[in-house]
Amino acid sequence: MLQQVLADLKESGSNETKSTAGDKHETALAMLQIEQAQKRDQLKEVQIQKAAMEKINPAITATSIVNGSLVNTNRGYLFISTALGRAVIDGVKVTALSPQSPLGSKLMGLTVGATTEVNNNQYVIETIE
Repeated sequence: MLQQVLADLKESGSNETKSTAGDKHETALAMLQIEQAQKRDQLKEVQIQKAAMEKINPAITATSIVNGSLVNTNRGYLFISTALGRAVIDGVKVTALSPQSPLGSKLMGLTVGATTEVNNNQYVIETIE
């Protein structure tokens, strides 16, 4: 989808050069170039997140929290992967967060029964899947 938006913006830029002149033309072209750069950055970020998700092997089980762990805490389920936000899966709220995030980095390596605290919120590890 982002690739299509980039193609459309490129075409708009080409049409802009053909149809307008003067300051209005330069302003419109500059705005299209800025939007193209933003979409390229978004596409690059999505590709990085996709690559990170593809590295996760769901068949691996661990006794401590690693990248790819689904962690049940006293504050809900956390999926250690990439920062994708919240989702509801089979009626259960799951927050996907990166191992580099403040909470993710504190959880890495912890085992069932361990606790950690982030922003005055205490997390107790109940299960690791």
